[in-house]
Amino acid sequence: MLSWLANAWRVPELRRRLLFTAGILAAYRLGSWMPAPGVDSAQIQSFFNGKGGSLLGLLNLFSGSALSRFSIFALGIMPYVTASIILQLLTVVIPTLEQLQKEGESGYAKINQYTRYLTVFLAAAQATGYAYLFHTQGALPANPGRLVLIVVTLTAGTVLLMWFGELITKRGIGNGISLLIFASILTSMPQGINAWLNGGAVEKLFFPLIAIGIVVAVVFVQEGQRRIPIQYAKRMVGRRQTQGGATYMPLRVNMAGVIPVIFAAALLALPQTISSFAPSSQTWINTHFSPSSWTYLAVEAALIIVFTYFYTAVQFNPVDQADNLRKYGGYIPGIRPGPPTAQYLDRVLTRLTLPGSLFLAVVAVLPSVFIKHFGFSQATSRALGGTSVLIVVGVALDTMRQMESQMMMRSYEGFLR
Repeated sequence: MLSWLANAWRVPELRRRLLFTAGILAAYRLGSWMPAPGVDSAQIQSFFNGKGGSLLGLLNLFSGSALSRFSIFALGIMPYVTASIILQLLTVVIPTLEQLQKEGESGYAKINQYTRYLTVFLAAAQATGYAYLFHTQGALPANPGRLVLIVVTLTAGTVLLMWFGELITKRGIGNGISLLIFASILTSMPQGINAWLNGGAVEKLFFPLIAIGIVVAVVFVQEGQRRIPIQYAKRMVGRRQTQGGATYMPLRVNMAGVIPVIFAAALLALPQTISSFAPSSQTWINTHFSPSSWTYLAVEAALIIVFTYFYTAVQFNPVDQADNLRKYGGYIPGIRPGPPTAQYLDRVLTRLTLPGSLFLAVVAVLPSVFIKHFGFSQATSRALGGTSVLIVVGVALDTMRQMESQMMMRSYEGFLR
C-alpha cells in the first residue's frame, strides 16, 4: 500500500487533484467552526446535549457537528441532496424535464441550474425552520433583523458548499458531494471511538465484530458484479473489415452505490424541518422519527430499496444499451438484438438490484437494532453505526476506483486488484 501511495503522489496531475481536494475539505472544516453572526455557540451546544438519539442528532452528524455550533455551514450539503432527489423524481413525471435529460450535456446543465435554484429555496426554508426552532426554545435570543441575517448566512453557506462539491468533482478526486458528507461523518469518529472505549463490556466485545462485518460485507457487495458476455461480429468500415471479438458488460450488484442511503437520510430530514414551524408536533416527530425508533427504521429501509431501484434505472437504461450494442455490431449470445436484448438486460438488472437494495437496507438498519437492544451509547451508534460505515466505506471505494483509473492510464500498478 505504501508503494501504491508513493506512485500516486508521483503522478503530477493526481498530486494536484489530491492537494486541491484536501484544500477544499480543509476550508469546509474551517467554515464548520465559524459561528453565524449573532449566535452564541455555547447556548446552541447546550440545547443539543442529549439530542444524540433524535433526528437532530442525525442531521448534526451529516453536517459534521456544524449544526450543534450553528456555524455558517450548519445546514451542510443535505439541501442540495434533497433538491437533487426532487428534480430526479420530477424528471420521470414531467415531459419537459425528461426531454432535457435526453438532450445530453446541455440538458443536464439546465437541470443542474434548476437544482441549484431549488437548493437555495430549500436551504432558506430549512434555515428559517432551525432559527425559529432554536429561538422558541430560548437557545437563539435575537431580534427579527438578526434572525434574517442568520437565515441569509446559512443559505449562503449551503450555496458555497454546493460550489465546493462541484469544484471537487471537476478538479479533484471523487464525487464532491459524497466527499463532503464523508468528511462530515469522519469528524465524529473520534467521539464514537472514545464512547466505545468507555462503554460496557458487551459494547466493547460485540461492536468491533459488527463494524468489521459491515466493512467486509460492503466491500464484498460493492465489488460484486454480473458479467454479461458480448460478441461483436465482423463488419466493413470503409474498405477495411474490422475483426469481431468477445468481451463482457459488467453489471454491478449495487450499481447505485451509497446514493440511496444518502437520499433516504435527506428525505427523512424533512419532518424535522416541517416540525420546526409547528413546535406542538416536535414531541410526536422525535418519538416516531427518532433514528432508533421502529417507524424510522422501517421507513428508512423502504426508502433505501425504492431509491436503489430508482437510481439504478436512472443510471442504466436497457433500451439505450441495446441500441448501442446493435449500432456497433454487438449482441448477447442466444439473445436477438433490439427489444429482446433490452428485455433481457432489464430482467437481469431487476434481479440483480433486489439483493443489492436489500443489502443496503439491512446494513443501514440492522446495526441500529443491535445498538438499541444491546444498549450501546448514542455517540457510538451515530459515529460508527451502519449508515455511517456504509457511506464512509462506499465513498472510499469509489474514490479509490477513480484514483485507480488515473494510475492505470499512466502504467502504474493500482491498489485494487
